[in-house]
Amino acid sequence: MEKILPQFILQAVEQVQMGSILIGIYIFFLAAFLGYHLITRVPPLLHTPLMSLTNAISAISIVGAMTIAGMKHDTFTTILGTIAVLAASINAVGGYIITERTLRMFKGRGGGKK
Repeated sequence: MEKILPQFILQAVEQVQMGSILIGIYIFFLAAFLGYHLITRVPPLLHTPLMSLTNAISAISIVGAMTIAGMKHDTFTTILGTIAVLAASINAVGGYIITERTLRMFKGRGGGKK
């Protein structure tokens, strides 16, 4: 009986972890599906404000990635956190550059007069 109980607990833990992974995958695909449909239905006039909002979200993810990179649990976590900081930084800087270019394009159409 002593040998069966630890095996039973191990199987229960594996099932919970597999359930968590499946729920995570489900949420990821649901978010991707909803995000795609929301972005494709945004009118062109609202793309620039939407880009600014996603840049702010990228800045928040930079803070989270820096927190994870600085925890120093193990080497793998630190490397993954550093890669996340780099990727989020590239995303945020690129987004700001594109937003600025788009705003200059709209400013050029109006003749720059106020």
